[in-house]
Amino acid sequence: MNTGGTIGTPNNRIDEVARVIRAMSHEGFMGKEEVWIQLVGVSSFASLLATRRGVNQELAAITGLLHGCYLYRTGINVFPGPNSADTARQLLRGLQLFSEEELSIILNSIFVQEACQQVQGPYEEILKDAIQLQMNFSPVKQSTATKMEKVRLHHVLHELGMTVEVDEMDSTGSTVEKQGYCEQRRLALADVAEKLAKQKIIGVPEDELFREICQYWPDPDIHSILKANWCAAFLYHCCMQVGIKLPIRYPNQTYRLAGVGAWLDWSRLPETGFFYLDEEDGFKPERGDLVVYEKLLSDDSHDHIGIVLSCEGDHLLVAEGNVDNHNYSGIVNRSRGDCILGYIRINDGYQFHFEGEYKPI
Repeated sequence: MNTGGTIGTPNNRIDEVARVIRAMSHEGFMGKEEVWIQLVGVSSFASLLATRRGVNQELAAITGLLHGCYLYRTGINVFPGPNSADTARQLLRGLQLFSEEELSIILNSIFVQEACQQVQGPYEEILKDAIQLQMNFSPVKQSTATKMEKVRLHHVLHELGMTVEVDEMDSTGSTVEKQGYCEQRRLALADVAEKLAKQKIIGVPEDELFREICQYWPDPDIHSILKANWCAAFLYHCCMQVGIKLPIRYPNQTYRLAGVGAWLDWSRLPETGFFYLDEEDGFKPERGDLVVYEKLLSDDSHDHIGIVLSCEGDHLLVAEGNVDNHNYSGIVNRSRGDCILGYIRINDGYQFHFEGEYKPI
């Protein structure tokens, strides 16, 4: 398989997907070519396994090529399954070359790529096995494999009749990233938000801090999309800085977390339950809570969001991105009785974990 941009026979769908991926630009990511080689390698292994297992070689190859498209676009290696599935979903929709069934196969396979301990459908298994083969044979040093990843590699090598030795397995067997538990992440969130908001970030691509806020979103024109509309993106950036990590779109939700509505929907999910009305069951906003405004700046519902720094009587001190839609960050005083829908209080121990059925279409 050619790593220069054209794959397979001319004018097929693999060529089109490869062309669109290669057109994704991120000037600050120095490891882009290494990631491209990784994508092509996984695609090649997926094609090989599809041929051996009697399923569609083209779909398997395309799935392999897209499995790390979020990392390729942003340079950020976090939630590779959900984030790459969301990035690929937009890319494939734009191409209009795939049926709903094909889109579902590709996107679901990408979404579950880290679930090495589970046995799922043929394309899901092909992608997971192809990733392990690429990691094993790549000359680039890879992260230490988990027990279940090594078990999967052993099985696929045996299937291919290969006798390459697999390193001795560790005893954890866990595929979940171990994250440090912070008992005061909300306070840390407020500290980060306060520090950033005071720097008067301007929502233009020339502003380095604004570019950092935009870095998570794979849209090529994200700076224009977020101009005078980045209060939720500011919040997402602050959360990521303190270890409150979420994929760019919570699975099966309508909007990405660059929008206020997505935060509101997430906070109201049964698995979170983080949303509160003011004085509901004695609730009082505290430092590190999120405040969701209602028709503060427009006639639209939930049109603004910020991070509470303090609550004194009927007044809030709030760190915000895009203050009053004027495209700069700042610290503002708000009245608790004016245009507030409610508050989001994220549990300090919260970690993203999704076990439901992913619905990519």
